[in-house]
Amino acid sequence: MSVAHPIISITGSSGAGTTSVKRIFELIFRREKVTAAFIEGDAFHRYDRAGMKEKVAAEEERGNPNFTHFHAQANELEILQGIFEEYSRYGTGRTRSYVHDEQEAKHYGSPAGGFTAWREFEDSDLLFYEGLHGCAVTETVDLARLADLKIGVVPVINLEWIQKIHRDRATRGYSAEAVTDVILRRMPDYVRYIVPQFSLTNINFQRVPVVDTSNPFIARWIPTPDESMLVVRFANPRGIDFPYLLSMLQGSFMSRPNSIVMAGNKLDLAMQLILTPLILQLIERKRRNA
Repeated sequence: MSVAHPIISITGSSGAGTTSVKRIFELIFRREKVTAAFIEGDAFHRYDRAGMKEKVAAEEERGNPNFTHFHAQANELEILQGIFEEYSRYGTGRTRSYVHDEQEAKHYGSPAGGFTAWREFEDSDLLFYEGLHGCAVTETVDLARLADLKIGVVPVINLEWIQKIHRDRATRGYSAEAVTDVILRRMPDYVRYIVPQFSLTNINFQRVPVVDTSNPFIARWIPTPDESMLVVRFANPRGIDFPYLLSMLQGSFMSRPNSIVMAGNKLDLAMQLILTPLILQLIERKRRNA
């Protein structure tokens, strides 16, 4: 953790909605005139698309049918930790981008399925990470200890699967069967590497649908925010002004001393009410330390 150069880490599985949450943070940053350096978790995959296919095939030959992007060894977590450490000390570092499709290939000028060149961070007030492993802890890596504000985006599992299936079919051209196969192959790594991170976050935002999602693999529509409830869990509720939040978030209630429940369409408002003061606290600490 760093006073002079704070790090915010948003962690969620594929299909969890971390990209949408990133847009809310960007809105807060613009409004509060906070300059952020951004890291996308996909940029730290160890293999490009072709290399990952070869690695998966090699692992299957060795008797491991479940090697996926969720696995620590499929990602450059040591490099990511080094960048977190550098930023926390000096406010400097580097990143790159993973090119998902042809549209991004045109934008970056790099082939789809590969990576852009590394680029240095510009001057910034804080570092913002969004991806799979922002709070990852392994035998060799402890990213959770380096982040000053850790946020988990954790829809219930059936909703997460529905969102992934629809996203990958619509934006990446995958069949429902192909996406289902990916979900099944990822399950061991999901349990081992993704789920434990949500015990290390400061706040978790979990969307829970109130419509039937019992068979996510045939769902025609993604449940809307109006068809959902939102559970917000604080690891340490000390200092959180729950009476204020309850008054501002109409219809909300507390289900536990550290959890508040509200309508799913309140996500944007809830994140702004909860996170803006926390971000400003990080910036104020930074400025006092300057």
